[in-house]
Amino acid sequence: MKTVWKSLLASPAVFGAMLFVGSGAMGGETSTTSEITEPLVAENSTEDQNMSQVNSVSQLSDVKPTDWAFQALQSLVERYGCIAGYPNGTYRGNRAMTRYEFAAGLNACLDRVNELIATATTDLVTKEDLATLQRLREQFSAELATLRGRVDAVEVKTAELEANQFSTTTKLNAAVIFAPVSVLAGNNANAGKINRTAILADRIRLNFESSFTGQDLLRTRLQATNLDALSGSSTFTPEGDLRFGGATYATGNSNSVVLDQLLYNFPLGENTIVTVDANAGAADDFTNTVNPFLDGDGDSGALSNFGTRNPIYYPVAGAGIGLRHQFGKNLEVSLGYMGSTPNDPSAKDGIFNGPYGAIGQLTIKPSNGLTLGLTYVNSYNSDLTAGSNRANLRSALLSDTAGLSSSVAGGPSANQGSTPPSGNAALPTGLLESLRGESLATSSNSYGIEASLQVSPKFLIGGWVGYTNTRTLSTIGGALPRGELDIWNYAVTLAFPDLGKKGSVGGIVVGMEPKVTGVSGGLRNAIGKDQDTSYHIEGFYQYQLTDNIAITPGVIWLTAPDHNENNDDVVIGTVRTTFSF
Repeated sequence: MKTVWKSLLASPAVFGAMLFVGSGAMGGETSTTSEITEPLVAENSTEDQNMSQVNSVSQLSDVKPTDWAFQALQSLVERYGCIAGYPNGTYRGNRAMTRYEFAAGLNACLDRVNELIATATTDLVTKEDLATLQRLREQFSAELATLRGRVDAVEVKTAELEANQFSTTTKLNAAVIFAPVSVLAGNNANAGKINRTAILADRIRLNFESSFTGQDLLRTRLQATNLDALSGSSTFTPEGDLRFGGATYATGNSNSVVLDQLLYNFPLGENTIVTVDANAGAADDFTNTVNPFLDGDGDSGALSNFGTRNPIYYPVAGAGIGLRHQFGKNLEVSLGYMGSTPNDPSAKDGIFNGPYGAIGQLTIKPSNGLTLGLTYVNSYNSDLTAGSNRANLRSALLSDTAGLSSSVAGGPSANQGSTPPSGNAALPTGLLESLRGESLATSSNSYGIEASLQVSPKFLIGGWVGYTNTRTLSTIGGALPRGELDIWNYAVTLAFPDLGKKGSVGGIVVGMEPKVTGVSGGLRNAIGKDQDTSYHIEGFYQYQLTDNIAITPGVIWLTAPDHNENNDDVVIGTVRTTFSF
């Protein structure tokens, strides 16, 4: 701060004009420059350069180019480079300067000489120059003391401002998405007709980010979207739901602005970061999902929920706390807990009594370019938001979307009677319809392995495998027997950074969205399992048009959607344009 203040006091323009003059000034000759229109001295200064000499500079109100002090300081400046002139290297005129301006220049030279002495370059400073500096310092002692007092006062005021300011700065970090979306192929799914009408979707995220210490972050996000989940409006399965759309089965989005994420994170020591989410938090706020270039949370990277990250991360959502601790360079631990109804004081809601997700993960980096994740998630009344309707049984029953009941009941082959058939058949559709809107309590344990290998600067291969065991905790008044569901998912991902242009990314995702591979107990006779296998094939190319605009065309191909070969293959197409600023 002191250096900056001295630079301001030194007024390079003034000293460039005063000290670096022609040979006439050195010889005591003077000239006037009528071309100069900028007054650089006080209004009462005279243009007459031929004033009589005095014995002491303390008698002068201004310091003239003909004064010994002016010429002495000019000589020091030329030898030690104390003061710079104008940025274009020119110097204007041959004018006087005030005593305070002169003192500022003298102070700069004193600092420069002290610097040379401190760096053991004393041979560059002559005894004559030291004597000249000593004489000048004595003659201008009052002005030097005044300047230094002003610097100290400014430093005190600056420290007070820095200590009492609320936020160093608040930045707007926004992402706006425009995306035409349409189901390009497929007519029927789950005994319903697929809606293939093209729509124009959008999502707006305004992130206001503040920091109080320079190391912490307070993020307040406002969000609006008009894109309903395809599972609720078109395809009738969570498979293929877009990441920048509404929640699974959600409809009725109309660009209403809501408070989305409210997050604060801060360091705790040198190796730990604590994250507190007051609203709309997610596991990736404090956990490495080990899917670089593809996990952009819908703003960039993969287009679908499934392609963005291993679905076992999704039950960890809402409000809560997480921490990330680094053990050296190769090992990281993430722990967190979030409840999805923290503001509801009802008996079965709140932070600890309602739906929740808790996560623990080891992230290992055994070598450069290789990252491994070992993940465990325990959740209550929270689904995977990807995969088949059976894999999201609680959400499917809560949804009022038409066309889901036959899927859960086993498709067109389901018995349409009023009583469940024997064996491994499905629950009658009529009974499922009567349960629509009912809340089925569930508890899940999920395990995942994620991996990412940077093969080269422009090629990365990754993937994951996830297993979830979901146990039903109620019978909904005796309508459903209790049981357990085994749910598997896996994927292989390819990323091509800087493909075609720096900043652009190509990506491919091939895998199986969550599938119910087994059901235990009486629940097996009620809802059955997913008999077939659906594959998720996704490709996109994110072209970085400018620093702030990215255009991402992409397609998602679902074979046997909802893990049911009776359903038509579905192809979803979109062109996502993201404006970031």
